[in-house]
Amino acid sequence: MESRLVIYNTLTRQKELFKPLHAPNVGMYVCGPTVYGDPHLGHARPAITFDLVFRYLKHLGYKVRYVRNITDVGHLEHDADEGEDKIAKKARLEQLEPMEIAQYYTNRYHQAMDALGCLRPSIEPHATGHILEQRELVQQILDRGFAYESNGSIYFDIEAYNKQYKYGILSGRSLENVKDASRDNLDGVGEKKSQADFALWKQAQPEHIMRWHVDFDIPEDGHHHELESDGFPGWHCECTAMGRKYLGDEFDIHGGGMDLVFPHHECEIAQAVASMGHPMVHYWMHNNMITINGQKMGKSLGNFITLEQFFTGQHPLLSKAYSPMTIRFFILSAHYRGTVDFSDEALQAAEKGLEKLMDAMAALERLQSGQPSQCDGSQQCDAETERIVRGLRQRCYDAMNDDLATPQLISHLFEACSVINKLQDHKATICADCLRELGEVMHLFVEDLLGLQPQQRSASNAEREEAFGHVVDMVLDLRAKAKAAKDWATSDLIRDQLAAAGFEVKDTKDGATWKLNR
Repeated sequence: MESRLVIYNTLTRQKELFKPLHAPNVGMYVCGPTVYGDPHLGHARPAITFDLVFRYLKHLGYKVRYVRNITDVGHLEHDADEGEDKIAKKARLEQLEPMEIAQYYTNRYHQAMDALGCLRPSIEPHATGHILEQRELVQQILDRGFAYESNGSIYFDIEAYNKQYKYGILSGRSLENVKDASRDNLDGVGEKKSQADFALWKQAQPEHIMRWHVDFDIPEDGHHHELESDGFPGWHCECTAMGRKYLGDEFDIHGGGMDLVFPHHECEIAQAVASMGHPMVHYWMHNNMITINGQKMGKSLGNFITLEQFFTGQHPLLSKAYSPMTIRFFILSAHYRGTVDFSDEALQAAEKGLEKLMDAMAALERLQSGQPSQCDGSQQCDAETERIVRGLRQRCYDAMNDDLATPQLISHLFEACSVINKLQDHKATICADCLRELGEVMHLFVEDLLGLQPQQRSASNAEREEAFGHVVDMVLDLRAKAKAAKDWATSDLIRDQLAAAGFEVKDTKDGATWKLNR
């Protein structure tokens, strides 16, 4: 299978033609959430980014196995963490079992991602369900001489690894840089050979609830001794172990946020090479961060917004509620490797952009059905319409094949929206073939690939809007009769009163059309 898809590989720092190891099969692993709190905008961006990758690879004909983990061992969020397991702490505060907390926030994550239109991954493994695989990974690293035991914990020996391989190839950091940056890291002080070493397995303190009993064969000075440990895996182990279990010793794509390049993904590379002697991942893909009014999003800064707060509008930085599709469009409007700066004004602009697309899709459906316009594609195209429509599909593919350039793709789709609006207003003409092509391309790229769908309405809202529709149609009939009688005052009064109630009326050659502005 030939593909012209080019993606940026963080490992090589350049765009590369995507060539799967075992086409048509593609393996993709993406770092998922640590489930001890509600999902937020930072969770939405990688989910939407790699949903786009998943959708496009499948469209290109690949059989994609998409693995996204759930981190339900919450202690080692990073190697400098101290104190109580985050999930256990939440459980203690709420007087629940740790796995109740993990399940509750996993469910909340799924609900939010479903609302955002993200397809579920092929496999969603949990860290707690793969302790044996993580134990096996640690043992392999021990056997090859790249780890050591200290006070019941096991640490990765970065200096030993760096003598044979190179630590820092993904982030571009030298070992000395890593050491300098680790001097203030208090985790495992006195236990490590170097503060840059990271934990593969931690001996649990008495108060630590989430623990597992495992044994390790520790090679030391030509001898071996058995270590029995009640503990838990290091932060980096789960992704290496589960990626290898479900995608093999080598697979195509590993994705996640740019904040994971160092140390998480750097350590993943070291673990894979230390345990097997070769790298596991061929293409590393990273989405950039989200800032809020120019500042990094974070709870400590008071600018942290959950997805539920976006959906309800219940946050001081928000002037109103925003639909999940608005959030999705907002994220896709920027290239996945570019920074996205959130502001209420930016979301309002995204809402208008999404509305432009959805209105055009609805108008296109009316054009294709011949109602209310008589533009059914039976005539010839005008030159400008034919030029835009005939080249639209290729321009959209070119944008997607260029490292998933969604801003360029959306620009091409907006150009198509302008054509649709001209057709609706009888300011352009289109032939049957081009009308069919326009419909296919818009459906493919707007709905199937970008995943943008008309916002779902509840049954009660749908019934209410249907009732509104009957009333508005009756009022517009009265307005049409007033216009026919040249009673312009009544005609204008009806239009103005509808506008005041939130109904936008537009006069066309085929009669008046309306929509409800929410």
